[in-house]
Amino acid sequence: MIPSHRQDAADAGPTEKPRIRRGRDFVARHGETVFNAAHRLQGDAAHTPLTRAGFAQADELGRALRNLLGAKPALTLWASPTGRALQTLAVVAEHLGLDWHAARTDARLVEIDMGCWGGRYYADLAAEVGSIVQPGGTLRAAPDGETYPQIAARVGGWLADTAADAGDRLVIMHGISSRVMLGVMTGAPVDPVLGAPIAPGLPQGSVTLVEAGRATVPHRGTGFAPA
Repeated sequence: MIPSHRQDAADAGPTEKPRIRRGRDFVARHGETVFNAAHRLQGDAAHTPLTRAGFAQADELGRALRNLLGAKPALTLWASPTGRALQTLAVVAEHLGLDWHAARTDARLVEIDMGCWGGRYYADLAAEVGSIVQPGGTLRAAPDGETYPQIAARVGGWLADTAADAGDRLVIMHGISSRVMLGVMTGAPVDPVLGAPIAPGLPQGSVTLVEAGRATVPHRGTGFAPA
């Protein structure tokens, strides 16, 4: 892996829609983890391993991309540095015949930081503060956690820094952060409550194709829709 440092995002408004990049972006969610299966809030936890269902979702994702792109496609690999994203990428890279070790990571691709709520069971939190899962599958920001404008700023920073990349690329990341990034990439309207552009939610193991600022879903996974 080729690591790059995390750039802390200021609590600023959402970034503007980035300029159209030369190439297609395949933005995918990792497979189901032990936290997902137990209905625990992962947030930006570094290591929450995939379940057997999660590996199966990664396998389906890899097979779908192989059918779409063929063997050894000209595809740059990117991932969140979390274990669950890298495990998913390992399975997908094997299907594509690509070198996992050549993939690049960036901490700006991690999941929303849920602060003191991170790692807790959804049911326990709901008993204390009410449901944190909002209509549409987004999560309430924790009192000491990351805001949606902050997510938009950090993923927007990654998009800006890599805007000159040519060719197609695959990015394995997370439920909430991918929705914000896809919202930024496609110029989605700013959610009036969350304060950032939000794309529709998809289950784990799904991939969204963004080409010329427009999004399609070539493969829909079978995991949970919420983060």
